[in-house]
Amino acid sequence: MAEPKRFSRKEITERNTKKDAVFIIDNQVYDVTKFLDDHPGGHEVLLNVVGKDASEDFDDVGHSIDAKEMMKKYRIGELIDEDKVFVKAQKSAWGSSSGSTEATNDSFYTSWKFPVMLGLLLTVLYSYVFG
Repeated sequence: MAEPKRFSRKEITERNTKKDAVFIIDNQVYDVTKFLDDHPGGHEVLLNVVGKDASEDFDDVGHSIDAKEMMKKYRIGELIDEDKVFVKAQKSAWGSSSGSTEATNDSFYTSWKFPVMLGLLLTVLYSYVFG
């Protein structure tokens, strides 16, 4: 497999028009020029992030697995190592399977277990008082 083309962030900032719509998501470079009119959210959404790092915007929307699979055909390369940004994966409070002591201490109150137990307790209490 050929090595992917490498871009600097400076190169990407210069490619920010409707005729050359390129942006970065998770250190990968995508050319969405041909996809602008097909994007379900409209071309304005993409034009707002061309020439920039759109990682956060992409994640915030919560794209489907199909959308993430589709974007592979628009990938044209990646950032050079000097320009890559590595972000720690965010810890999910609901159902976190992390083995750290911090996650273990808070997991009962931040998971689905607490509301379920509270609901059961209130149901039993209600039945006792009004039953």
